[in-house]
Amino acid sequence: MNATDAFVSYLYDKLGAISEKIIWKAKECRFDYMAVVAAGALKSRKRWETFLKMIPSGKSAVYGYDIKTDPKTAALINGFNAHSIELDDGQRFAMIHLGAAVISAIDAAACEYGISDEDYYKGIIIGYEAACRIAIAMRPSHKKRGYHTAGTCGTIGAAVGTAAALGFDSAQMKRVITLAAGSSAGMLEIQEQKSEMKPYNLGRAAMDGLTAALMGYTAFDVPDDMIGGERGFLRTFSDEYDTKKLTEKTDYFEIERIYVKPYASCRHSHSAVEAAVKLRDVVPADSIDRIEIKTYRLGVKGHDHKNISGIASAKLSTPYAAAAGIIYGRADLDLFETLDESIVELASRIDVKEDEALTAECPQKRAAVVRVYLKDGQEKECRIDYAKGDPENPMSRDDLIKKAEGLVGKEKADELYRRIFC
Repeated sequence: MNATDAFVSYLYDKLGAISEKIIWKAKECRFDYMAVVAAGALKSRKRWETFLKMIPSGKSAVYGYDIKTDPKTAALINGFNAHSIELDDGQRFAMIHLGAAVISAIDAAACEYGISDEDYYKGIIIGYEAACRIAIAMRPSHKKRGYHTAGTCGTIGAAVGTAAALGFDSAQMKRVITLAAGSSAGMLEIQEQKSEMKPYNLGRAAMDGLTAALMGYTAFDVPDDMIGGERGFLRTFSDEYDTKKLTEKTDYFEIERIYVKPYASCRHSHSAVEAAVKLRDVVPADSIDRIEIKTYRLGVKGHDHKNISGIASAKLSTPYAAAAGIIYGRADLDLFETLDESIVELASRIDVKEDEALTAECPQKRAAVVRVYLKDGQEKECRIDYAKGDPENPMSRDDLIKKAEGLVGKEKADELYRRIFC
């Protein structure tokens, strides 16, 4: 059996093993997504203003704007907005954001074509599974080559999730995966300098994943092995890969290993932020000379910058996020939207370096060690192995509700909770 056929078979085996416990996890993901996409829409409203005047009317909801459009456009906008404030979920083992692409595609299809709640949640679960498994098979080579996993593998996850929610058979699913792999794109360069376009990779993954899923309704022939073929996905997008990781049997679903974000910065910074928050209790900000953060290799490049050129730059900067933790004991969205001068100043005195031992532990741990050098010569240090929101240090249901209330207000959060959980 070739890699693509084996992958399809694996996904249907998992689909048949979904329990009520896993459905509940998918509901939590949807609840978090709905709050995040609404908050992202509010922050991005002016940026979309002209675009929104040009789109056609339709059945698919564009969250936060009280308008409806065609499903592909809705998937694009919602996927973009869900990632725009850096508070959407993801998974460290796959190094990928998930809900912004996968749920945006499924939700648009549900609005347009009608999907039962049960199928909606099964789609989320299998979409997350597909995106994570193919990303894990290429980790870390895929990212090292400059690809944005959430855009590339996210396209496949969005397509698979939508196809599963629509009830496709295995032959249709193979066509869907083939076309999603052929549509996959997304480069990390899009997040550099002052760019605010990193979320485009997620929005486009949702839109193209939905398109690939709908092509499952056609009867066109596809190649034998788009995933593992000589010029297929794995060989094109990575230097090293392991096809066994596509279909390795486990007693868990990948959705059970996701993280939920409490801080509005890149997940690579979260262990450092949490350590900084803990150090705040024993280290007054005005007593600090400098700070050194040691972490794993993939958490350094693209995240060690001290010169903050804008909001997007701040969200990707570990020095800025950690400085926020030290000064305010939090790293909430408002601290990134305002570019607080005291945070910027302290960030300029923070160095982020690789620790080879921590690199060796990644992705089992995304650890960080924060060492504060005080003006009087003392040193204080804190290490965090699992940041808040990791499966080993999960956010509780109350934590999720409080996060949603902080993003959309108590009334809207209560409405979302009743809609999804009751």
